[in-house]
Amino acid sequence: MKQLVLDIRPDAPPTLENFVAGANAELVATVSLLASPATAEQLPARHIYLWGAPGSGRSHLLRAAVDAARAAGRPAHLLAAATVEDHLPETPGALLAIDDADQLGAAAQIALFNAFNRARANGQSLLLCGPAAPLGLALREDLRTRIGQSLIYEVKPLDDDARAEILTTLAARRGLRLADEVVDFLLRHGRRELSSLREVLDALDRASLEHKRPITLPLLRDMIQQGLEI
Repeated sequence: MKQLVLDIRPDAPPTLENFVAGANAELVATVSLLASPATAEQLPARHIYLWGAPGSGRSHLLRAAVDAARAAGRPAHLLAAATVEDHLPETPGALLAIDDADQLGAAAQIALFNAFNRARANGQSLLLCGPAAPLGLALREDLRTRIGQSLIYEVKPLDDDARAEILTTLAARRGLRLADEVVDFLLRHGRRELSSLREVLDALDRASLEHKRPITLPLLRDMIQQGLEI
């Protein structure tokens, strides 16, 4: 299996390289092309819309794309939809990324519609994300239509094989060995977001050191009885 984990430390800044792609390799490659002024014109459309469930990595991809654009010399802006008012940056040639597009207010929706209209003239590209496909967004119809004309990708969740590999790799970096039954139990009964799995691993690491016990299913069950939320 191709290695999935590159740098997923809690304090690691989000990059396109450390996004655990899984089934999203084409998506990541396309976002990478959009970020660079040298390759953005290779795409069949100048805008991208990403959608997926909470915890799928949408925000990671937007932050990573903005940082990659700036590193490549392209101006870029990252905005949370809830903070957008009645205008958006008109920086020529910029990548304009808007997180949680479903949270745009009425004036902000008009501002985004206008940004679509002027994007070609001023060389901008839009990178948007939300929790649902365009038809499922509670936005004005003309804006949903414009979003629907973008390149659209669903950010697909990791499968259990990928999650298991990530857990065992993170543990190995700490010099720990996770019993297979521990990994299976966490994936069957626990929360499936990487951030949650990492928090459980932190707790297991501390408990193993404190009690001088290997990380096994009995240790995990004891911790759950003591209040550990998985």
